[in-house]
Amino acid sequence: MKILVTGAKGFVGKNIVAELNNVKENKTKIYPFLTDVTIFECDIDTTSDELKSFTKECDFVLHLAGVNRPETTDEFMEGNFGFTTILLDNLREFNNNASILMSSSIQAALDNDYGNSKRAGEDYLRQYGIDNSVKTFIFRLPNVFGKWCRPNYNSAVATFCNNVANDLPITVNSREYEMTLVYIDDVVNAFLNAINNDVIMSDEFCKVPVEHTATLGFIADSLHMFKDSRESLDIPNMSDPFVKKLYSTYLSYLPTDKFSYPLKSHCDARGSFTEFLHTINNGQVSINVSKPHIIKGQHWHHTKNEKFLVVSGNGVIRFRDINSTDIIEVFVSGDKLEVVDIPTGYTHNIENLGNADMVTVMWCNEIFDPSKPDTYFEEV
Repeated sequence: MKILVTGAKGFVGKNIVAELNNVKENKTKIYPFLTDVTIFECDIDTTSDELKSFTKECDFVLHLAGVNRPETTDEFMEGNFGFTTILLDNLREFNNNASILMSSSIQAALDNDYGNSKRAGEDYLRQYGIDNSVKTFIFRLPNVFGKWCRPNYNSAVATFCNNVANDLPITVNSREYEMTLVYIDDVVNAFLNAINNDVIMSDEFCKVPVEHTATLGFIADSLHMFKDSRESLDIPNMSDPFVKKLYSTYLSYLPTDKFSYPLKSHCDARGSFTEFLHTINNGQVSINVSKPHIIKGQHWHHTKNEKFLVVSGNGVIRFRDINSTDIIEVFVSGDKLEVVDIPTGYTHNIENLGNADMVTVMWCNEIFDPSKPDTYFEEV
């Protein structure tokens, strides 16, 4: 299939082209109806001859080109309506009845220069489809967010993500203002499924199946929490689909010199203990380093439970039910990754049997609370 993508260098266009390339190179098989894909990328630097060639050969058009922030209001109509007419006239010239998907905006329902230009493009495409028996799909998108969206342009989420990630201030004029948003991956998925005639309609328009609503205040607070999580070690609530997508978006705006961050280690002669991350509902993960022939632990818990995974070195984990004298030994090694559960009611320790540092990844079902540690010293 030969797919023409207009606006290929824009926010949505870049994501579409990236996924089509994944399809082309068989990196994804979630679109079995797309095989042997050829991509025609059209943008502002595409010549009229190249556009003619594309419109002559294409089997499907993803019309994503548009103007959002022109220097003059006249450019709204020229970029959104004018280019649509040029595109369709080219298809008509070659009697190419390829199906066409247009990316429009919910602002097309408003009486402003941008909305009027988008609505004019919609109307022209709709009539073109009727006159030429061409299948058309018009998506009126709400606020789209995700990686590669240009900040300080037409997306509050992109601007907020960019500013928070780069230690710049953000302005929230109305914390209670509620936005309807769609995530770029969901948009791409909806657009590509439309090629297979798999669409969800709302009135006369196609819609992205997955929408989110969030207030500006919630978005701003979430982004600041993401930034602060490097200190608090708190992982955002990934069970919330919007928070999960917002966090992924935020990370894409990190400056390249801030991809990494240090952790606070508690060191002594025995080695070190470093908390790695905290979760809202699923405890915490830490890294324990034991020096050669060092024993750590010697305690038990009522309710707190842990999982140990030695990833480097070799040693032994010993257990004893505090009501018994029997000792259980489990030998562990980074050469054979094996998770060891630490049951409640068993005092336990871990000893490094090697001559090099032993590194253990430790998960605990709760975040450490110094006021209620649930940890009681008793030698194994």
